[in-house]
Amino acid sequence: MTVTARPSADSALADLASTTPGSDSRLAPRAWLHTDAPSLSLDGEWDFRWAPVADVPLPGADDEWGSLPVPSHWVLHGHGAPSYTNLQYPFPIDPPNPPEENPTGDHRRTFSLPGSFDAAARVVLRFDGVESHFRVWLNGTLVGWSTGSRLVTEFDVTALLRPGSNELLVRVHQWSGASYLEDQDQWWLPGIFRDVTLLARPSAPIDDVFVRAGWEPVLGSAATAGTAASGRPSTGTGTISVPTIDATFPVRFSVPSLGIDVTWASASDVAPITVEGVEPWSAELPRLYDATLSTGTAAGGRAGGETVSLRLGFRSVRIDGDRFLVNGERVVFHGVNRHETHPVRGRVFDEEHARADMALMKRNNVNAIRTSHYPPHPRVLDLADELGFWVILECDLETHGFLFTNWVGNPSDDPAWRDAYLDRIARTVERDKNHPSIVMWSLGNESGTGRNLAAMSQWVHDRDDERPVHYEGDYTGEYTDVYSRMYPTLQETESIGGGTPTPLLECGPAEAARQRSKPFIHCEYVHAMGNGPGQIAEYEALVDTYPRLHGGFVWEWRDHGLLTHTADGTPYHGYGGDFGEVVHDGNFVMDGLVLPDDTPTPGLAEFATVVAPIRMSSSDTTLLIENRYHSASTAGLRFCWTLSRDGVVEASGRFAPGVVAARASATVPVPDEVLRAGAERDTLAPGEELWFDVTAELAGPTAWADTGHVVARIQRLVASRPADAPRASRQTWDGDRLGDATFTARGDLSSFKGHEVAGPRLELWRAPTDNDSLASQGGYETADPVLTHGVGDPDAPASAVRWRERGLDRLTHRLVSVSRTPSGLEQRVRVAAANSGWGVDVTHRWTLTDAGLQLQTDAVPFGAWDVTWPRIGVRFDLPVSLLEEDVTWFGTGPAESYADSSHAARVGRFTAPARSLTVDYSMPQETGHRPGLRSLSVGDLTVSTVGAHRAGFTLTPWTAQQVGRAGHPYELPTPDHTYLYLDAAQHGLGSRACGLDVLPEHQLWPQAFSWSVVLA
Repeated sequence: MTVTARPSADSALADLASTTPGSDSRLAPRAWLHTDAPSLSLDGEWDFRWAPVADVPLPGADDEWGSLPVPSHWVLHGHGAPSYTNLQYPFPIDPPNPPEENPTGDHRRTFSLPGSFDAAARVVLRFDGVESHFRVWLNGTLVGWSTGSRLVTEFDVTALLRPGSNELLVRVHQWSGASYLEDQDQWWLPGIFRDVTLLARPSAPIDDVFVRAGWEPVLGSAATAGTAASGRPSTGTGTISVPTIDATFPVRFSVPSLGIDVTWASASDVAPITVEGVEPWSAELPRLYDATLSTGTAAGGRAGGETVSLRLGFRSVRIDGDRFLVNGERVVFHGVNRHETHPVRGRVFDEEHARADMALMKRNNVNAIRTSHYPPHPRVLDLADELGFWVILECDLETHGFLFTNWVGNPSDDPAWRDAYLDRIARTVERDKNHPSIVMWSLGNESGTGRNLAAMSQWVHDRDDERPVHYEGDYTGEYTDVYSRMYPTLQETESIGGGTPTPLLECGPAEAARQRSKPFIHCEYVHAMGNGPGQIAEYEALVDTYPRLHGGFVWEWRDHGLLTHTADGTPYHGYGGDFGEVVHDGNFVMDGLVLPDDTPTPGLAEFATVVAPIRMSSSDTTLLIENRYHSASTAGLRFCWTLSRDGVVEASGRFAPGVVAARASATVPVPDEVLRAGAERDTLAPGEELWFDVTAELAGPTAWADTGHVVARIQRLVASRPADAPRASRQTWDGDRLGDATFTARGDLSSFKGHEVAGPRLELWRAPTDNDSLASQGGYETADPVLTHGVGDPDAPASAVRWRERGLDRLTHRLVSVSRTPSGLEQRVRVAAANSGWGVDVTHRWTLTDAGLQLQTDAVPFGAWDVTWPRIGVRFDLPVSLLEEDVTWFGTGPAESYADSSHAARVGRFTAPARSLTVDYSMPQETGHRPGLRSLSVGDLTVSTVGAHRAGFTLTPWTAQQVGRAGHPYELPTPDHTYLYLDAAQHGLGSRACGLDVLPEHQLWPQAFSWSVVLA
């Protein structure tokens, strides 16, 4: 190994506190192209040295080194520690100065150029992502420095290369002036975390190209980018234009499938190409055409050429009044905000995992991605083109921490930072400009407002006048093309859509009028933290009603937990505060529809159901099928039905609605079997239910799902007959035994069928969800449950705070009386908390019946209650051995559901292991509630509901109090019981962790409840 002498540090420390984005030696930004020119990946094991400060000598030939893989984050390999903040800067707000305590990593490797580089005219060194400031030496000579963590940097290193072994040294500092521009809600993870590559540039190169592929319907036709009744995609006129081509002419351009093969002798020859019969690209029908551009002998020029490959997607993007249109049709974003995160790799890209992740999005009806809050690895955009997503590509920019200075010193309005802002947007747009999936550019996120953001917008409009510009923080609409907001109330959203006008954030009348004239996007809504989000359907209903509303993006796709271990080696997913941070924002980084280990949450199933592109509704005689796709027909779907009696399928079949074009509908008759079942409802046995289910399924495999994948479903109750009330048994007491049960002297159940059992115990407490605990917006919980949307006190304490103040987590139980009847007993209990004058009077009435042991619980609140209840139910403590059993139930499922998150639930017969009935949320909280129980069996115990009010059930290894005390799953105690909760009702979920509280109609206010179950 050849080792170069110690290079000079030059003015590196001064550059750390610079507002300049990098050295002049950086090459101009350009497209990230797929080329046949030789390249050499420098990924792999590098020599590595780490220091806790920036002011350390550069390493020399005799210094000791360890090793580190590149790409990686050194904090995930034992050097320092990761740090999570949402708003806060983890260093003093003193722009542009970084702190002296500035972790620094030196990376070194040697390489030799392969023979394929012999003919190169130039060699370019490319870094795809380095956080946050890096300086490069090649063979001891300074190459340059750069910032912009999630952006590409290239240097021309031709003159510094030598025959044989070459040494590359890269010094990376965690903090720099640029860190003030990168305060995104995510982990601070320093290092070289994306690829490092040497690119051989030929003597006749194609250094940059911008190819636009527009689409218009055939002249004189009313067709848009939908599908005809045949199911075939519409075709139209494609127009290929090339605003930029930085190449050595002649250049040959070829699209074989369209019969295009032209050669341009010079730049002046480059002209638009029109071609008929082109299928458009959309997120639903991502039709791509392979194209190449070539120089050198392939284009009739000299040797030393290059061929780059592009995948063209023909589509037009424009705003028409207050409509955002692609290919002439309104787009509705059913999107997610996507960070790059992995519990082991951090932001290091893995293509197989990214593809699987995006396929999971497609399977759950996600049609759009906002790349929060930076450009992803460039291959993600290739996958978005291929799989089909509408993409809002966001610049690597956020200065949210200046909120704590009341935005004083915010770089967004400081001319000293102008070049840095323009540098970041140029590197964003130039890298990814050729992707059809990108339909909008976003300037960044939560950076206040100011002249530098306006300058970025102007630059984008000058460079790419087709795609609109987005930035949520432009509340008055001075320099953006769409109106975008985070977490507005339903009332405000309706007002923006066209309902009764209300004041808009920071807008006077003129600004409000301007914003109301634009397409509206929820760039973030329904915060998916922990168990939630609730009220997705209420937002979606507004989008259906008001065409100005174009949907939105759930915050967010995935929890950011990092895999770590306790002192005894127990693995868990860590969040803020788990790594010794001085300041942090806790578990706010665990706010995704997918858990860190790739497990989808029930919230994702709820989202998929609510936004399903096929809407179906059934009457007694007909089924209405509405195609809500932007451009896809139902040609790729099949419609299946089942008729079930008490959860057991009796009949099934398929519908033949024909091909339903995009944005069209069809009506088909309900099957005769279902009609007959409805007509024969009087012949049902007591307690029987007949359910009609319809699914829209994939008729064949796709790139993201197999045949039979369910895209949408509905369920309708065809007929039912109330169950007969159980009759009292003639059997009487045998000492303390009544049937299969044993009771204590105070009237508590102590055993059943030989199992040790304790209960019933009234419970009002649930382990608070993140939405119960946090109070970012609030706004609904008051003593008056008839408030309309948007009314309430956003500064009111979070529900969980008020619940604890009222002692709902520490109720005491006082036996008032117990009395026996010949076939049962009646137990009266007064339930209240210490230092409380309000509580619940509870009566438990046990009756031995021909169906089993019936328990009727009557609960009547007393006192001046001024707070909602988390739940109202009873708890039974069952043997811990039941956790190893399978559970079968007839009721709602398959997953948990709540009052404002119930669309994914259906009535059926389900079986699952007992331990799988709860979700391992990254912070333990309420989970596992399934309302509408008919019957449940676990081991040899069966519970059935009786009467019109069906209780819900939760079967869990831990009490609500135990779960509420745990900050991580590993903190939960070793189970010593199986706990069965039978709830008359539960409070809704809401989205208050960052958004709306539970809506009035989904709140659980104190009232009298009565419910009955039978143990058998």
